[in-house]
Amino acid sequence: MITIDLTMPIQILNIMILMMVLNAILYRPVRNILAKRKEKLESLATDVENYKKNAQLRVEEFDSKMNEARRKAKAKFDGARASAQAAGNEKLAEIRGEADKAKAAQLSTVESEFTAAQKELTGKLDDFAKDMAGKILGRAV
Repeated sequence: MITIDLTMPIQILNIMILMMVLNAILYRPVRNILAKRKEKLESLATDVENYKKNAQLRVEEFDSKMNEARRKAKAKFDGARASAQAAGNEKLAEIRGEADKAKAAQLSTVESEFTAAQKELTGKLDDFAKDMAGKILGRAV
């Protein structure tokens, strides 16, 4: 059974002193450590968010620069292709011109040879006709 005597207020006083000592020595430092840890975690969380935002911005910047570089490269490639096509067309026209000149020269040579052969054969036509008539008739004409 509980008896109220002089030891009870001493025990209550003892428990109160123990609570104050534990609060000063143990509870308050632990709460301070937990509060600092919570602040540090919140700070790290905000830093992580900032890093994520910066990373996203850098990715977007990188993508825009890559798209710009691709656009410039395509423009240069198209320009180079167009100039190469123009140079090729120019060279092809030059080669065609030379081929046409060579063709015309060969055609005039063949035509002159044909005319010369025709004149030669026309000159010999009478002799050939006489020879053929002589062979057909069996006598000299």
